[in-house]
Amino acid sequence: MNLLKKLISGCMRLPLAIQIWVAVLIILNGIVPLFFFGHLEAKLVLGVAVVNTIAVIALIALAGFTRLVGMGHALWIPLIYFLWGSLAQHPATTAFGVWLRLLMAANAASLVMDTIDVIRFLRGDRKELYVDEDES
Repeated sequence: MNLLKKLISGCMRLPLAIQIWVAVLIILNGIVPLFFFGHLEAKLVLGVAVVNTIAVIALIALAGFTRLVGMGHALWIPLIYFLWGSLAQHPATTAFGVWLRLLMAANAASLVMDTIDVIRFLRGDRKELYVDEDES
């Protein structure tokens, strides 16, 4: 439970623009799929969101709230590939088709940022992205 608290605390201490971005990702990956749960794609997105959350928490346990947490979204790579293959069946004229496209664009953009963060971590930028009051 402390790791989940650290994840939430860490997110709340990020710059406002990043907090908003994280909220958008949570909505697109964790909430909107519930409205389209009759589709295989929505079930898959929600499942990946759960696994990603577990992975991020595990990475926080391993390295703290550092840039390495970006690795927790690695499953978005095969997810985007799979969803890309299903786009022809779900036109952008439907709510589901619009969501798929928004989701893929947001996750792809986040993967770019995550890749930059992980590279920075591997190059030595391993400081915590925030300091918890309990630890200072």
